[in-house]
Amino acid sequence: MLIIPAIDLRDGRCVRLKQGRKDDVTHYDGDPVEVAKDFQKQGAEWLHVVDLDGAFAERNSTNRQTLKAIVDAVNIPIEFGGGLRSFSDVEQVLQLGVARVVIGTLAVESPQILQKLVASFGSDRIAVGIDAKGGQVVIRGWEKSEALNAIELARDIATVGIKRIIYTDVARDGMLIGPNIEETCRIARESGLKVTASGGVSSIDDIKRLTQTAECGVDSVIVGRAIYERRFTVAEAILAASD
Repeated sequence: MLIIPAIDLRDGRCVRLKQGRKDDVTHYDGDPVEVAKDFQKQGAEWLHVVDLDGAFAERNSTNRQTLKAIVDAVNIPIEFGGGLRSFSDVEQVLQLGVARVVIGTLAVESPQILQKLVASFGSDRIAVGIDAKGGQVVIRGWEKSEALNAIELARDIATVGIKRIIYTDVARDGMLIGPNIEETCRIARESGLKVTASGGVSSIDDIKRLTQTAECGVDSVIVGRAIYERRFTVAEAILAASD
């Protein structure tokens, strides 16, 4: 089980939201670049960076500048998402040195562009984020609900060459109430793709429970608020995952 610490950016600062609500934000001390370097020092093999301003359709060049600074400061791969709504958006981010982009809204609204992205950059560099509430897909910063089931979307994605899904149960994200392991496993089984779990991790016990899901295709987990609030460290999570 790969532990992927998250850095969520709002106006160039590290923050966490509760259930994705932009009016329920917690700011954390620390320069995002130094946070990234510390995560790497603790043994992180990947970083997950999100432009929350972009996700809410609020353009903020500060976040892109911070992303570039993080890319330059560490030598581990970075996956990045948030507000990537066009082919050119994705191309620009990949040119900054990001190893993999996470496409959410675009995958739902413009599946033909998703196919073009896979054909142009390769399936290893394009992942799809499926964000769901009550099993139904939400897009555009989780502010718009779709009449689309998360399982159906996962199956559709599998037909265009995508290899990885990042699945987030929005109701659990930032709430420290544990991940939705059952639904995450179901997404993996129904799609046949590798899945990264996201949302709700609160304890080392959650990490240990997730390590038991490898056989269904869940091979990694994104961890955010629990680390920032010192419930455990990245190093401790990595150790638990390896056990």
